[in-house]
Amino acid sequence: MVRLSVNVNKIATLRNSRGGQIPDVLACARAIESYGADGITVHPRPDERHIRRSDVYALKEIILGEFNVEGYPSEHFLQMMEEVKPTQVTLVPDPPNVLTSNTGWDCKTNISFLSEVVARLKSIPVRVSIFINADPQQVEWAARTGAHAVELYTEPYAAAWARSPEEGRKALEPYKETALKAREFGLFVHAGHDLNLHNLSYLAAHLPGLREVSIGHALISDALWYGLQNTVAMYKRCLSTIAP
Repeated sequence: MVRLSVNVNKIATLRNSRGGQIPDVLACARAIESYGADGITVHPRPDERHIRRSDVYALKEIILGEFNVEGYPSEHFLQMMEEVKPTQVTLVPDPPNVLTSNTGWDCKTNISFLSEVVARLKSIPVRVSIFINADPQQVEWAARTGAHAVELYTEPYAAAWARSPEEGRKALEPYKETALKAREFGLFVHAGHDLNLHNLSYLAAHLPGLREVSIGHALISDALWYGLQNTVAMYKRCLSTIAP
């Protein structure tokens, strides 16, 4: 079964909107794991508008499964990773003021920078994943960095599926090609961004070698209707079919 890592940024956003510790990000993360999630993801940003640096350190102490930290590899971020030592670091090309991730790395253009960052992270050691668009040409350059995995940016697929399942199925084709190329280069295949209960099952069943998805906004939003425990179970069921 494909692994589900739940991004708890939105829980932190709700907490920060009022101040204090309600909802408790740590307690929610522990509960999400107990409900069947395979890991917890956070994406701390410099302005700490949701996940704070202190959250990253505290979560590392209580997470039982995989702890995945996403972020732009600034010196500040890299130093934190060396101290926290999460299970996995996912490198994203976000500038400081971006609302949410909106594209993958151009690995060819950034090959020197990414190679240095990956080598530094692997020395911790942690698993390293690089966030890329659905473009088979990016895979070879991602592999050259020494990374262990690529995470495919799935917003274009999700947007197409929202228009119609037929458009969504067509939109998945470049993702299949990219995933197959990643397998050729020995890279794990991850996926994330705008995945939800409507589009996840098809992706999980048809994206070759998919190993892990990271889902936050939609899952936490669905929990308002279905409850957190039920929602985690629903997403896990979407992942029950393994693609060839």
